[in-house]
Amino acid sequence: MKRNTKSLLKFFLLSAVTVLITVLIFRIFKSVNYVEQAHLVGLIHGAQPEESQHVNHIDNEKIDWHDLERIRRDALRKGLGEQGAPAYLSPTEMKNYDELYKVNGFNAALSDKIALDRAVPDIRHRGCKTKKYLKNLPSVSVIVPFHNEHWTTLLRTVVSVINRSPPQILKEIILVDDASTKPFSRKPLDDYLAANLTKSRVIHLPERSGLIRARLAGAREATSDVLIFLDSHTEANINWLPPLLEPIAQDYKTCVCPFIDVIQFETFQYRSQDEGARGAFDWEFFYKRLPLLAEDLKHPTEPFKSPIMAGGLFAISRKFFWELGGYDEGLDIWGGEQYELSFKIWQCGGQMVDAPCSRVGHIYRKFSPFPNPGKGDFVGRNYRRVAEVWMDEYAQYLYKRRPHYKQIDPGDLTEQKALRERLKCKPFKWFMEHIAFDLPLKYPPIEPGDFGTGEIRNLGAPEFCVDAMFKGKDQVVGIAECVSDTKKVGEQNFSLTWHKDIRPKGKSMCLDVSDPNDKADVVLFPCHGMKGNQYWKYDVEKQWFVHGGNMRCLDCDPGQKRLYVRACDMDSKTQKWRLENVNLTMISNWDNIGVA
Repeated sequence: MKRNTKSLLKFFLLSAVTVLITVLIFRIFKSVNYVEQAHLVGLIHGAQPEESQHVNHIDNEKIDWHDLERIRRDALRKGLGEQGAPAYLSPTEMKNYDELYKVNGFNAALSDKIALDRAVPDIRHRGCKTKKYLKNLPSVSVIVPFHNEHWTTLLRTVVSVINRSPPQILKEIILVDDASTKPFSRKPLDDYLAANLTKSRVIHLPERSGLIRARLAGAREATSDVLIFLDSHTEANINWLPPLLEPIAQDYKTCVCPFIDVIQFETFQYRSQDEGARGAFDWEFFYKRLPLLAEDLKHPTEPFKSPIMAGGLFAISRKFFWELGGYDEGLDIWGGEQYELSFKIWQCGGQMVDAPCSRVGHIYRKFSPFPNPGKGDFVGRNYRRVAEVWMDEYAQYLYKRRPHYKQIDPGDLTEQKALRERLKCKPFKWFMEHIAFDLPLKYPPIEPGDFGTGEIRNLGAPEFCVDAMFKGKDQVVGIAECVSDTKKVGEQNFSLTWHKDIRPKGKSMCLDVSDPNDKADVVLFPCHGMKGNQYWKYDVEKQWFVHGGNMRCLDCDPGQKRLYVRACDMDSKTQKWRLENVNLTMISNWDNIGVA
């Protein structure tokens, strides 16, 4: 009996030891297997073995990052501007309106009445509200450059970032004061942040350096894994941060841009700009947008590739930003930096995406209230630097439209060209063929010409032609006696361009109608090439200029010399116009020109 008991105890002991050893071996194997998986995934994403630590694949667990309690509290808020509703000053609150508007370009007096922590509307796609993101996300430094930004819009930017960012991810907010002259921009701001917003601090630049160098100054001070650049009059929306960070956690060579919503400059209403588009440019370096691809439309909550960033709002890993050399330090003040960085990202082994579930509101000023600190054509100089370093043979298309750029000295490009060589960056032809492949369809490098040119003569009152009057800063359009008849002075040589807009020959102002009402006035407005309010089609048979595709026709009042649009009427003689030189071949191919 004793012998049987002894044997039984030995059996159980041996079994326990066997199980314990098996568990230990399994855990060791599992741990090694995870490391091997991470290593392999890193190589798939183009990382070298030592870089695989920047790709978070060891733990793929995802969680819901929404701050449900704050969302609940915000939903209950009421008051001026709450929930992003349009707000207005009462008659008694208009005292400082004009003074503050003049120095800010927006309704700063109203901003002072709206809470710094106001609630904004959650206008994301419904799928974003249940979307989960990686549990382990990199730390963040938010960099906000500013020059003479208004007190409350600057603070609202900071407060919105703090309130709507997971505290364990948000490490710091670095404000970069680009030599502001407003008194509160120095010690009062330092003291306020120290007392109330302790994750924030200010760098005060000793002299005005411009937007590009201010961003670089903030990036040099940052200590987190990811840099996020914001403008100084923005409001971060609900759960804005995880969608920006997950693509970077998966591949550190990814730059991510949020959707930029509109904060209306007069009422501070918060609304969407649109539901997404891919960034692009025309060959004068005006920022443009391309439609989403069919594959992108199938997945409205997923990040989609975009050729060009808008410029001011984006996230990028600190490691990749400095591998790319940051911004070219030879770029002065502002202008061209978004093209330079976008080209570098794509051509030098990275990628850029927009994240639909990350939204940030932005005030688009009515006008810029600040004088430029640069001298001469610093924007043209910047454009030439970008073109000479990154665009190869495609630079000729920029110079064709802006010949004077060729006369601008771009400065020393040795370091930038060496960077491109060192990083083994792809040619611009690759970028155009693989990333911006549909850009030439809408913005062709070689323009197809104009649909028509010359005077636009009214057939109901044939002594009158459309006339653009440039008198100093005043730029208006109406009708006047035809110059070709009277030899009087006037601006009556127009182009119906391949952009499908009408502009005085050689000018960048277009005939524009924004008022949807009948007999809405035609005005001159800077050309944007996006059709909409500036879309015109010439009907050769009916001799109509049809506006906006909604069957309103160009018309005039000879007595008042007024130009307007109203419902098209076959019996109206004043709606008939003769365009002096018409390219009938192009007109017949109307639908295939300028289509993306």
